[in-house]
Amino acid sequence: MKKIVSALLLVVMSGLLLTGCGNTGTQDAGKKAETKTPQKIVIGLDDTFAPMGFRDENNNLVGFDVEMAKEAASRLNMEIEFRPIDWNSKEVELNSKKVDVLWNGLTITEDRKKNIAFTKPYMANQQIIVVPANSTIKTKADLAGKVVGTQDGSTSVDAINNEPQVKKSFKELKLYGDFSQALMDLKTSRLDAVVIDEIVGRYYTAKKPGEYTILTDTFGTEDYGVGFRKDDTELLNKVDKVLDDMKADGTAAKISEKWFGKNIVK
Repeated sequence: MKKIVSALLLVVMSGLLLTGCGNTGTQDAGKKAETKTPQKIVIGLDDTFAPMGFRDENNNLVGFDVEMAKEAASRLNMEIEFRPIDWNSKEVELNSKKVDVLWNGLTITEDRKKNIAFTKPYMANQQIIVVPANSTIKTKADLAGKVVGTQDGSTSVDAINNEPQVKKSFKELKLYGDFSQALMDLKTSRLDAVVIDEIVGRYYTAKKPGEYTILTDTFGTEDYGVGFRKDDTELLNKVDKVLDDMKADGTAAKISEKWFGKNIVK
């Protein structure tokens, strides 16, 4: 009887061990599946950031980065979805997996590198100062005692903070939900100047010839890159490779010429 019981226990224990091994294999397979490049990617963007990504008169999402992302996704045989987000919370949106990618004039900074992985830079940008055409402000020093505006959560804020003495000289630094709101307040004299991404600033001011002046002084130069979660290395590497291919075959240059009148892709 003891032999029969022992034999039964041995069979049961063997079954449990095999089940355990089977679960481990399934878990490992699941982990491997999770690391594969997704068939669909969700791109987070600020849909007021013309000309990089914004809504046209028919409410369609258009812009330089939108076209670049669509082309990249097509070459990778991926479905793509654009999701407008609170740009001030972009890192939280990315790392909480509400979006997979940040692709919308995203500046590469050392601070952001702590939480985000970036592609190689694909475009250079400056932080310019825009004032009304009739303004007495001619240099950065002339901003002393003036009300200056910019977009909250943008690298324009970082650029200003990097020059504390200049910032300290302002009468006030006003932060806005987006650059277009800041430029509207500049037009109505609620602001004396706006610090803004050059690409965005030149796009808006070109539509209103004679209304604005762009100063020679700037708040520095920076690079744009595409942002990913730090563990999404496979997807990042594939997008990086596609961007290189798009530069090499002239596709990126054509998209740039459409939106900026010249090739400004790095």
